[in-house]
Amino acid sequence: MARQPLFDDLEIGEIALQLDDQEPEDVIAWALETFDEDRIAIVTALQADGMVILDMAYRMKPNIRVMTVDTGRLPQATYDFYEQVRERYPEARFEVLFPDYREVEEMVRRHGINLFYQSVPMRLLCCHVRKVRPLIRALNQLDAWFTGLRRDQWASRAAIRKVEIDHDHDGVIKINPLADWTKEDVWAYIEEFDVPTHPLYAEGYTSIGCAPCTRPIQPGEDDRAGRWWWETNAPKECGIHCPIETGGFEHEMEAIVGHGHHENGHAH
Repeated sequence: MARQPLFDDLEIGEIALQLDDQEPEDVIAWALETFDEDRIAIVTALQADGMVILDMAYRMKPNIRVMTVDTGRLPQATYDFYEQVRERYPEARFEVLFPDYREVEEMVRRHGINLFYQSVPMRLLCCHVRKVRPLIRALNQLDAWFTGLRRDQWASRAAIRKVEIDHDHDGVIKINPLADWTKEDVWAYIEEFDVPTHPLYAEGYTSIGCAPCTRPIQPGEDDRAGRWWWETNAPKECGIHCPIETGGFEHEMEAIVGHGHHENGHAH
């Protein structure tokens, strides 16, 4: 079913202003009342921020849709934690999104299994094939999605609003209930409501992604320093929340997607 725009930029801007000083629960309640239950979902990698949103939303609507991406390179701890989360929130509708195997095969054939260590464009390519494209396919079926983004996480996220039109993803409404929260706010909620947390936090991880691309941070480092730590002066983003354009990356993506889909169903 095609998405019907419910709001224009002016209307969403006014709603964002009204919600900016509201509590996350109020933002979530507004979204759950506004959008059809089958056309809105929490998208989370099961990190602390996303778990807080899941806990809040579940209290209001237990059958909330929850989407997470399995890139194929996640730590075993993430899979184990996923099962724990499913047990804690049994009525939620969990969906695991996977990359297109043809695109993964073509990418690995061209650039190797650990291409992300070669260059920033190669890392962006891997993120795009394994994470961004599966999410885009899912967002095409939604009118709105919840994220755990906070303004204090990284410079590229400093201007996010609690509700905004996601023009990078065909106008889906993006809801960021924790936009004005701090890390301390997140962990205070987790402690108060005994929200399950990813076991790797206890090992010094502060941002958890794919196993080859995530490490614990060192004392004094930024919370995002454990992601793609070998890169210098590169955005600590995968491209889901902030569009990233480099000529080489765009060209490779087009080649891989075109090649992978062109060969679908044909022996060579």
